Amino acid sequence: MAETKYGKYIITEPKPGLTLPSYRVDPKKDAREDIVTRLLYMDNDVVKGAFYCEVFWYLKATDAPRTQAHTHEYDEIAAYIGSNPQDPRDLGGEIEFWLEDEKHMLTKSSLIYIPRGMVHSPTYIRRVDRPIFHFTTGTGRMYSP
Repeated sequence: MAETKYGKYIITEPKPGLTLPSYRVDPKKDAREDIVTRLLYMDNDVVKGAFYCEVFWYLKATDAPRTQAHTHEYDEIAAYIGSNPQDPRDLGGEIEFWLEDEKHMLTKSSLIYIPRGMVHSPTYIRRVDRPIFHFTTGTGRMYSP
């Protein structure tokens, strides 16, 4: 969308050549469109001055964790949002999400604040009844595990 003065700020595709971070357990499963669809990605490489943000649809549960335990040098927010317009607070599935040594079972649409340095994950997509919208964003200019 760079044909206009401000079109460069509108991103409609994932980052070209994006490689998956090392904490992702199975990169082949991440690439399977029947399990997860990566929609969009933004960072300082995509738009100068932007902070990190990544957007997905989860379509199926998997046996393996989606992510392993890790930390970031910046604050992060992770969101899991249900797709039922009649009951948007219902997640339409079940996500197991760890903060430090606490296991949390998400069944409602959720925003999770993760302070810099906090160990988080593993994350398991335990059940998907309807697609689950997921995004993460962090205050860092680039993603860094």
